[in-house]
Amino acid sequence: QVQLVESGGGLVQPGGSLRLSCAASGSIFSINSMGWYRQAPGKQRELVATINRGGITNYADSVKGRFTISRDNGKNTVYLQMNSLKPEDTAVYYCNVEASTYTILKSKDYWGEGTLVTVSS
Repeated sequence: QVQLVESGGGLVQPGGSLRLSCAASGSIFSINSMGWYRQAPGKQRELVATINRGGITNYADSVKGRFTISRDNGKNTVYLQMNSLKPEDTAVYYCNVEASTYTILKSKDYWGEGTLVTVSS
């Protein structure tokens, strides 16, 4: 199994910055894609950003130019640097990892428990 531990959420004023981290651990054989999704109250979960093992990134249009996703393959960790935060960025942010383990070699999705980001003055 793969365990994901997220950190870095909190309360920030509009225009401020936060950095989210998500560390994966367990009997990991290989991690392919890593990413962040978010779910605002009353809305469906949506993609924020993903990054593959080679470093190719994909962003939601709403965060392009403000958020940056990165990963440290040696630490099995993915980061999300969020700048110029807006009230509409308020949501629970979930880490997602597509990984294979030594017991389940076929890749599957794993999710973190989520970390709350609140953007408010």
